[in-house]
Amino acid sequence: MTLSQQQQESVDLVRHWVEEGRPLRELCQDVVSHLRAGYPHYSWVGVYMVEGAVLRLWAWDGPAPTQHVEIPLHSGVCGWAASTGETVNVPDVNQDPRYLQCFLQTRSELVVPIRRGSTVYGEIDIDSDALAAFGPQDEAFVQAICDLLAQRAAAEALTGRTLGA
Repeated sequence: MTLSQQQQESVDLVRHWVEEGRPLRELCQDVVSHLRAGYPHYSWVGVYMVEGAVLRLWAWDGPAPTQHVEIPLHSGVCGWAASTGETVNVPDVNQDPRYLQCFLQTRSELVVPIRRGSTVYGEIDIDSDALAAFGPQDEAFVQAICDLLAQRAAAEALTGRTLGA
């Protein structure tokens, strides 16, 4: 899938941050702030990282904090994505029984694992106030960002979660 020029510029910027050795926590905050500022249909953006049997919120940008600062693996859309290593694109959160409500105005959600090989380090979680806000191009774009974050997570020797273990 071909990314838009804006999306490719964002990937190149994150690649630059990774290559300069920016610490992962700082990198995560910079990424969520950049994504939210640059993509208006991204209403809330967060990075959750695997810490033992839970996902812990490391960074976020949006109009308000979420109450879900810790999510058990296998719980909700986020837990499912981290447990399976698969991207989840929910066009209507009211139709998905896995959805854990954070904000009343959220209508769709995209969760992309930060994964390298069989190791899942975390995920980017994006909410939108619009129904069916995310398409294949969003998925490919966010996956490219997650691949870069996974590279940095591996360089920092984060443990993550091995799929199938």
